[in-house]
Amino acid sequence: MAMASVAPSLGEATKMPDWKPPILRSPAAALLAPGVIFVTLLLLGPLAILFRYSFNRFVPGELMVSALTLENYIKFFADPYYQDVLWTTLRISALSSGICLILGFPVAYFMVRLASSRLKAMMIVALVLPLMMGNAVRTAAWMVILGERGLAASIVSLFGFNGRLDIMYTEKAVVIGLVSVLLPFMILTLQSVLEGIDRSLEDAAGSLGADHVRILWRVLLPLALPGILAGVLLCFTLSMNAYATPVLIGGPKFHAMAPEVYQQVQRAMNWPFGAALAFILMITTLVLTVGATALAQRHYRRWAD
Repeated sequence: MAMASVAPSLGEATKMPDWKPPILRSPAAALLAPGVIFVTLLLLGPLAILFRYSFNRFVPGELMVSALTLENYIKFFADPYYQDVLWTTLRISALSSGICLILGFPVAYFMVRLASSRLKAMMIVALVLPLMMGNAVRTAAWMVILGERGLAASIVSLFGFNGRLDIMYTEKAVVIGLVSVLLPFMILTLQSVLEGIDRSLEDAAGSLGADHVRILWRVLLPLALPGILAGVLLCFTLSMNAYATPVLIGGPKFHAMAPEVYQQVQRAMNWPFGAALAFILMITTLVLTVGATALAQRHYRRWAD
C-alpha cells in the first residue's frame, strides 16, 4: 500500500511541464507577431542599409565607394545652403500645421456639437474623398488655381485688380498646398477626440457663469490637448516629408529637404550624401516630435493635478 501511494507521486514529479515560447503564451501576441516581424523587416532593413550608405564616400567616376566616413554629415553642417533648406522645411511645416489647427478645430467642433447626424456623415465623406486621390493630383489642381492666368487671377480681376498675381512658385503657394492636403487629417483627428469629451462638462461650466471663451480655454482645450497634439504632430511629420507639393507648387527656386534628397539620389547619383540628408531629416523630425510630446504631457499632468 505504501509503494502504491508513492508511485503516483513519483510519476507526477518526473513528468515534464509543457513549455511554450513566450510569444505563444498570449494569443494576441501570437496573432500580431507575423505582421510585426514582417513590417519590422521591411522598415528597419532598408533603413539600416540606407544608414550604412550614408557613411560611404562619393566618387564621381565610381559613384559610391565603401568607406566609414562622416564627411557627408560634415558637408551638411558646414554648408549654409543645406542648413537653410532644413530651416525652410521646419518653418513651412510648423506654419502649415498651425494653420491646419486654426482652421480645423472650428470645423471639428461644428461636426461634433452642432451638426446633425446626416450633415456630419456628409462632412466626413467630403473629408475622406480627397484622401483617395494622390497628393500630386490635388497639387496639380492648385497649380491651375494659383497660376498666372488661373482661377484666382480671374476672380481678382473681376474686382478691378489688373496686376499680376504672384503666388505661384512661392512659399505662400507651398503653404496653401500643404494646408489643403493636411487639413482633412487634422479635422478627422480632432473630431474623434472631441467625440469623447462629455458635453455635460461644458454645460456645467456654463451654468457656473463661464462664457464661451472661458469654456473653450479652461474646459474644452485642456481635455482636447491629446488630440490637438496628435493632429499637429501628424501634420508636421507629413509636411516635413512632403515631396510633390514643394516640387510642383514651389518650383525650382523653392528648396525643401525631401526634394533635396531626391535631387541627390536620383539626379546627382550621390547616394551617400542623399542617405545622410534622409537621416538628418528623419532624426530632426523624430527629436522634435518626441520633445513636443514630452512637453505636452508635462503640461497636461500639471493641468490635471
